[in-house]
Amino acid sequence: MSVERLIRELRGALDDGGLRGSFLVRDLRTGDELGIDPDLEFPIASLVKVPLAIATLERVRKGELDGATRIHVQPGRITTPGPTGLSRFRHPADVAVDDLLYLSTSVSDGTAADALFALTSPAEVSAMLHGFGLDGITVRNTVQELSETPAERLGPADVHLAQVLAIEAGTAGRGHSVTQLDVTLANSGSARAFVELLQALWTPSPIDAGVAERVRTLMADNVLRHRLAPDFSSDAAKWSSKTGTLLNLRHEIGVVEHADGRLYGVAVLTESRVPATSQPGADALMAQVARTLRDRLRQM
Repeated sequence: MSVERLIRELRGALDDGGLRGSFLVRDLRTGDELGIDPDLEFPIASLVKVPLAIATLERVRKGELDGATRIHVQPGRITTPGPTGLSRFRHPADVAVDDLLYLSTSVSDGTAADALFALTSPAEVSAMLHGFGLDGITVRNTVQELSETPAERLGPADVHLAQVLAIEAGTAGRGHSVTQLDVTLANSGSARAFVELLQALWTPSPIDAGVAERVRTLMADNVLRHRLAPDFSSDAAKWSSKTGTLLNLRHEIGVVEHADGRLYGVAVLTESRVPATSQPGADALMAQVARTLRDRLRQM
């Protein structure tokens, strides 16, 4: 089957599953790549926590921050919702910067991320990325700002209405009446931009080698493994990744390191037109498409 026919069939499968997305798989050794709309820009949800980790660790390396410094997190002061970590704490906690990095990146704890954003602003994170030559990702918002969507203002019986609004209120130019879904206002990026980020973390780049190694470790320790991990993890392959989820957005970026030395960067950013919060079928379809692209790339 030709590459062109394969891409058409994968587009059809995504459409049948109610998904639209930006996919890119790259051989990080050779630079060969295969994708579907890899330059299509999306709001990036919790994927922003990887650039945040890079910026925080770079400041630690420079001596501007101390990883052992304890940050006092007072419940009610940082109010970012979320299912994990400090987001569920009921009492004040003193947490070291290094441990906030783990909670933010590996556990996807939004409260921990915003404690780090209080030290390094979104504008500073964005500027640091651009200083490394990574120009395709823009960081504008904290996680709390990202999370203040209509879903948080509706009761459980009406939360599906937020999904309907997310699906129907966008514009052809990628604008949206929900600020967090407008690529000109939200944190934003594309599959290509995130594969460039992965390339910079896994191969020599302007990012300090020690900083890159720590981010790779944090991504390897990712506890959210329901999306692409089932198709990329095995006894002969290590999958390091970060997920992102917001309303009808489902993303994951990661690197699969094969025992034979092959190294692939994978970025999948999608939006669903199905008004449901839980969509395991969409997660499985994303993984299937990404795995098919990787398998074809290995044969080229």
